Amino acid sequence: MDIQFIGENLLPGKIGQFFIVLAFAASLLSTIAYFFATKNKDLTDRSWTRLGRISFLINWASIIGIGSTLFYLILNHYNEYYYVWSHSSKELPVYYIVSAFWEGQEGSFWLWAFWQSLLGAILIWKAKSWENGVMTVVAFSQVFLTSMMLGVEIFGERIGSSPFILLRDGMNLKEMVPIFADPENYKNYLKFITDGKGLNPLLQNYWMVIHPPTLFLGFASMVVPFAYAVAGLWQKRYKDWVKPAMPWALFAVMILGTGIIMGSFWAYEALNFGGFWAWDPVENASIIPWLTLIAGVHVMIAFKNTGHAFFTAIALILISFVLVLYASFLTRSGVLGDTSVHSFTDLGMFWHLVLYILVFLAISVILLVLRWKELPITNKDEETYSREFWMFIGALVITVACIQVIFSTSVPVFNQAFGTKFAPPIDAVKYYNQWQAPFAILVTIVSGFSQFLKYKRTDTRRFYSSLLASLVFSIVITAGFVYLTGVYHNLMYILLTFSCLFAILSNAKILGQAFGGKRKLIGAAVAHIGFALLLLGALVAAATNRPISLNAANFIPVKDFEKVEKPGENIVLYKNEPKKMGRYTVTYTSDTTIAPNTYYKLNFKVIDEKTGKIKEDFELNPHVQVNEKMGLIASPDTKHYLTYDIYTHITSAPDKKETHEDHEGHSEEENYKAPRIVNVSTGDTLHTSSGVLTVGALNSQPKAKSLVLAPGDLAVGLPLEINVNGKIYKTEPIFLIKGNNTFDFARNLDELGLRLRFTKVLPEQKKVELQVYEKPQQAKDWVVFKSIEFPYINLYWVGTIVMVIGFLISIFRRQKEVKAV
Repeated sequence: MDIQFIGENLLPGKIGQFFIVLAFAASLLSTIAYFFATKNKDLTDRSWTRLGRISFLINWASIIGIGSTLFYLILNHYNEYYYVWSHSSKELPVYYIVSAFWEGQEGSFWLWAFWQSLLGAILIWKAKSWENGVMTVVAFSQVFLTSMMLGVEIFGERIGSSPFILLRDGMNLKEMVPIFADPENYKNYLKFITDGKGLNPLLQNYWMVIHPPTLFLGFASMVVPFAYAVAGLWQKRYKDWVKPAMPWALFAVMILGTGIIMGSFWAYEALNFGGFWAWDPVENASIIPWLTLIAGVHVMIAFKNTGHAFFTAIALILISFVLVLYASFLTRSGVLGDTSVHSFTDLGMFWHLVLYILVFLAISVILLVLRWKELPITNKDEETYSREFWMFIGALVITVACIQVIFSTSVPVFNQAFGTKFAPPIDAVKYYNQWQAPFAILVTIVSGFSQFLKYKRTDTRRFYSSLLASLVFSIVITAGFVYLTGVYHNLMYILLTFSCLFAILSNAKILGQAFGGKRKLIGAAVAHIGFALLLLGALVAAATNRPISLNAANFIPVKDFEKVEKPGENIVLYKNEPKKMGRYTVTYTSDTTIAPNTYYKLNFKVIDEKTGKIKEDFELNPHVQVNEKMGLIASPDTKHYLTYDIYTHITSAPDKKETHEDHEGHSEEENYKAPRIVNVSTGDTLHTSSGVLTVGALNSQPKAKSLVLAPGDLAVGLPLEINVNGKIYKTEPIFLIKGNNTFDFARNLDELGLRLRFTKVLPEQKKVELQVYEKPQQAKDWVVFKSIEFPYINLYWVGTIVMVIGFLISIFRRQKEVKAV
C-alpha cells in the first residue's frame, strides 16, 4: 500500500522529469536524423536535416524547461526534493541560490547541456554546408549529457542522476532519522524538515555565481572545433574544416581560459590557502585541455598557411575535447575524492563517464585510421627558419608539459585501475612549479622570436637584426626587474623572467608594425603579450610573496593555539589593543555576526615615526564561518595597491555561539579578574591594560534608562574617559542612595574588556570609590590573523585581460575570413 505523504508538491518534479526524458529523446532523434542527412546524397532532399533541426531545437527548449523547473524548486525551497534540500537553504540570498543551482553534479551537467544546446542552435543558423556533419557530433554529445540527468533504472542499472529525485528516495529517512521510524511522523516528514543543508561556505562568493557558467561554456564550446574536425574526416573535406573551425577554437580558448582565471580569482578572494593557484587535481584537469587547444590553434594556423602539420593539428583538436571529457571524469567520478577539495562524490556515474570518453575517443581514432592514406600529410622537411616550424615546436612543448600534468594528476586513477599505491606529490605547488617552469620558459621564448619569422622561409640576416634589439632590451630590463623584485636567488626564476619580458618586448615590436599596416598580426601579438604578463605576474607573486604578520615568539597565547599552522607567521590581536606589524599598526576594532558568518574589522594604520602623522588608514574585513563538517572556514580580505596586495585572513577565532553559551547561567563579574578598588577625585588618571582612564567631575543629574528616582533619592554619576591610542571611550557609572540603602549601576565597555562600578562617595576626602574590573587576556575578545604581501600580482590580472582582448581581436579577424569564403 502506498503511503500518502503530507505536504509534498510532486507536480513540478514530474514536469521537470518529463523535460529530461524529452531532452534525451530529442537529442537522440536529432543525432539519428543528422547522421542520415549526412549520408544522404540527394541534395534536394532536406527532410532529414529538417527533422534534425526540429529535434535539436526541442532538445534546447527542454533543457530550458529543466532549468526553469529546478530553479523554481530551489527558489521556493521545496525540500521534498533531494537536490533542493542538499544545496540550498532559506538564509541564502538570491544570488547564492543561483550558485546552489549548479553546486551539485546534476546542476553542473545541466549547465553544460544548456550551453552545448545553445551553441548547437547557433551552428544550425551559421554552419551552412557543415551543418549535417557538425550537428551529428554536437547532438550525439548532447545525448550523453542529457543521459547524465535521466536518473532511471534499466535492467537494474541506474542511468544518470536526476535533480528531481525526492528526498525520501534519495536517502533512507527511516534509518538515518530515528523519529521517522514512526509511520505517522514519516508520512509528515516535511513538518520536521523545515530547511535545507545550505550552500558549501567556500562557494558563498560572488565569483562562484559567474565562474561555473563561464567555465562550462568553455567546456561546451570545445565540442565545436572537435565536431568540425570529425566532419572534415568523415566527409573527406580534409583541408576545408580548418577555416570555419578556427573562430570557434579561438572562442573556446578565450572562454575556457577566462573561466580558469575566474577560478583563480575565487581562490584568491574566498579561500585561505594564500594564493591563486594550488595545482589542485581539479585545477589541473581544467587547464590541460585549454593548453592542448592553444597548441592546436597554433598548429592549425601553421597548416592553413603552409599545408604542413595536418595530422598534428587535427590530433590536438580531437584530443582537446576528449581531455575535457577526461577532466569531467576526474572531477565527477569520485576518483579524486581523497586528493582534491573541489571534486564531487561518485553518484554511480563512473562507468557512464568512462563510456562517454571511450566513445568519442573511438570516433576520433577510427576516423583517423580509416582516412590515414588520404590525409594531406607532407613529407617535405620544414625550414628551421620558418614560423610554422617553431609554431610546431611550441605546440610540442605545450603538449609535453600537459602530458606531465596529466600523468601526475592521474595517479589516483592508476592506483584504482591497477591496484598500485603511488602517492601524489606532498607539496604539489613546489612539485609542479619545478616541472612546468622550464616548459614555460621555452614556450615564451618561442612565442617571442617566432614572431620575427615568416612562413616557409625567412631571410636569416633580417631575422637576427630584428631579434637583436629585443634580446638586448630584454636582458637589461630583466636585470632591473630581477633586482627590483628580489627573484635573483633562483636561476629558474631569472630565466622565466627573461623569457616573459622577451616575449612581451618581441610581440610589442610586432604590434607596433601591425598598427603600421600589418593588421593581421594584432590579435596574436596582444594575446601573446597578455599570456607573458600573466606568467610574469604569477611568477613574481608566487616567488616573492611573504608573510608580514611575523611573530618572533613563534607562539599564539589563545585557546587551541596548537591548531594554528605556522604560528610564527600569525599575530594574535585583542580587541582595541593595537599591535605593530612591520610598517603597519593593526587594531582589531570590532566584529559583527550575520549568521552564519562573523565579520572582523581590522584597522591598519601607517604612522610617520618622526611626526606621528597618519600616512595611511584603512580597514579590512576578513570573515569566518564555523561549519560543523569543515571547521573554521575563513575568507580573506585584501588591500589592493598598484604594485602589491596585502592579503589578510583569519586563522583562529573564538566561536561566538560557544562563548555565549559558556557565559549563560553565571554572574557577569565572573568573567573578570578581581576588581581594583581605588579612591579617586576629579582629574585623576588611572592606567588600565586597555588605555588611560581619566576621572571627570561628578554629575548630580545622571540619566539612565533603568534609573527611576523617588522624592528623597539621590543619584550621582561619575563621568569617565578612557584614551586608547587617541581614541576616546566615554562612560558614566552611577551611585544611588535610596532611603537607607545604596545601589550602583555598573557600566561595561566590552570592546575594552572593562567593567566600572562607582560604589562609594567619600565627602571628607573629596573622593569617590571606583571599582575597576578587567577581563583577563584570555577572556577578552581576540582573533588570530595572517597577512601576506603579494608583489606585482596586478600583472597576473592585467595579463588575463590583455590576453582575452587579443583572443577577441583574433576571433573577429578569423570570422571575417569565414564570411569571405
